Amino acid sequence: MKKERFCYLVRLQYLGFRFNGWQVQPKLRTIAGMLNKTFTFLYPDESFKILGAGRTDAKVSSLDGAFELFVEKELDDLDNFILDFNKNLPSDIRLLSIKPIDQDFNVIKDSKTKEYHYFFSFGSKNHPFSAPFITNYIDPLNIEFMMEGAELFEGTHDFTVYTASLKPNTKTVRKIESCSIVENDILTANFFPEHSYILKIKGSGFMRYQIRMIMGVLVQLGKSELSLEDIKASLLTGSELKLNTIAPGSGLMLNQLHFNK
Repeated sequence: MKKERFCYLVRLQYLGFRFNGWQVQPKLRTIAGMLNKTFTFLYPDESFKILGAGRTDAKVSSLDGAFELFVEKELDDLDNFILDFNKNLPSDIRLLSIKPIDQDFNVIKDSKTKEYHYFFSFGSKNHPFSAPFITNYIDPLNIEFMMEGAELFEGTHDFTVYTASLKPNTKTVRKIESCSIVENDILTANFFPEHSYILKIKGSGFMRYQIRMIMGVLVQLGKSELSLEDIKASLLTGSELKLNTIAPGSGLMLNQLHFNK
């Protein structure tokens, strides 16, 4: 007889700089590993499972992440669950909310759109305290050229060259709803550089390293190592362009996550 289980959708935020990504990895500090450890401490006799809406890479942060929590015993007080969990989590992870959901909900398949922000600056060395939030390129970049290049990624394209370790049957033709570079007016601090920028990119799903490789190509464009025609050609099926630049994870942040249900 199949055991009854209860399902909850939990929203959370985290600063990824100290973590080796979302997925549990032996002997490494990860977001999911810390969530598992905290639940086990609070409910040592309860069986549970945590399923994330996506697996962020090492040092990648989230303002609006989510995971599905499966338990065999219904949670009595959801407000206290959030309070107790946050009390025992490290300061760089925070649960925002929890709500019951139907068993047919799937946190991965039902995610509709994800919007990522990649924060960066260039031209001079940043204050060290900026490192967890903003990727710093010392070389000068042609930001206007990069802004023009970012728009080329909008629409439906073949992103085969924009991922690492491509697995068989991976869907490489994907649609990006919007892609642009704008001045940063979201994150501010007195130790941030005077000028910084955000690559904003929105779509229904992204392959491993896809956004970081797009950012890397735009940096190469800003350095005049690639042209706009190179980027156009890279988005065609059968492109043989070899991309060798993956932007660091610490500038990338999941900004918004929307679900179909």
